[in-house]
Amino acid sequence: MSDNSTNISLGDKSKELSCCIIIPTYNNCKTLKRVIDGVIQHGLDYPIIIVNDGSTDDTPKILEDYQSKVTLITNPVNQGKGMSLRKAFAKAWEMGFENAITIDSDGQHYPEDIHLFIDAAKQNPGALIMGARNMEQEGVPSKSSFGNKFSNFWFKVETGITLPDTQTGFRLYPLEPISEIKLFTNKFETEIEVIVKLAWKKVQFIPIKIDVLYDADERVTHFRPFKDFTRISILNTYLVTLTLLWHLPIRVINVIKKEAIKSDESNLKKSLSIGFGFFMGIFPIWGFQLLVGIPLAFFFKLNKVLFVAAANISIPPFIPFVIFFSYLFGKPFVNNETQITSFSSLTKESIHLNFVQYFIGAILLAIVAGIVTTGFSLLMFKMFRKGAPVNHGD
Repeated sequence: MSDNSTNISLGDKSKELSCCIIIPTYNNCKTLKRVIDGVIQHGLDYPIIIVNDGSTDDTPKILEDYQSKVTLITNPVNQGKGMSLRKAFAKAWEMGFENAITIDSDGQHYPEDIHLFIDAAKQNPGALIMGARNMEQEGVPSKSSFGNKFSNFWFKVETGITLPDTQTGFRLYPLEPISEIKLFTNKFETEIEVIVKLAWKKVQFIPIKIDVLYDADERVTHFRPFKDFTRISILNTYLVTLTLLWHLPIRVINVIKKEAIKSDESNLKKSLSIGFGFFMGIFPIWGFQLLVGIPLAFFFKLNKVLFVAAANISIPPFIPFVIFFSYLFGKPFVNNETQITSFSSLTKESIHLNFVQYFIGAILLAIVAGIVTTGFSLLMFKMFRKGAPVNHGD
């Protein structure tokens, strides 16, 4: 890789936001000059970093005219857009920039929109500003529209965030959080990996509407449907796995925590919501606990999030314990020759023979669990949640 850097003095406008503009390019000689000239004209004097990703067309010749105006990174061979972005991010961070705007060199983006990103970044420091294209407009390739919907769906699954356009290449990145994450992809899927991992770091996302041009005579796309969709699918499989094992539970815990400290409900109401959740989760109407409990939670104006969280005492890992303790609670009330007194005696046959014992015990266990968890929750809320409103029976 050759790395030829030229120091560019920053104009007054650029002093207001520490930023540079990154243009990754590979065999886009038809549109490259127009894009660079547009960025120079509308880039508000922000320094430009261009990554020539091993182009084999006239790109090197075109870039000769801009040697003194840009910082040029040249990959000897094509390494992929993702690797180009990773190198450009590292270079921009090394040069001291806090933000970087990326714009594709295929001519689909309008450099005139750069000021929209700058304005949004000034109003939302540290945010990732995402250009949102109108994918329904005339001329947008069907595979691009489908790919964007596909990407939007999986991004929502992996982060819980809804975005209108997760595949846009026109973005303003905050560089500090990027410097703290590890990226391992090199191709088009890098743009997905980086935004998912930034979302996991709680970076704010701000979508802004941008114009887009798809000129079939000029635009050259290097997206290979089979290979690149395969790579994206492998990446999404990895990201979804991490989401299910770690990030989703964390999101759920944060939601529950937010509901627990929400200031507009009394300690008693929150405690009753948790106690009622435990009661319904254990009550012996398997498969119908939430179907019955949620309407009742609405009727009694309880906290629905805390109720559902507590009702999940009946999820599979806890079911054997719920059943076993239900039998123990029902034992004094039923005289059976075959009693369930330990986990080893918890068999299909013994469960069938002792159903009445289980049913009575489950009701008693549900009542006791509801009372105990309500009392314990109330004690904890009074200890750690100061200044809560007093319950008025609403």
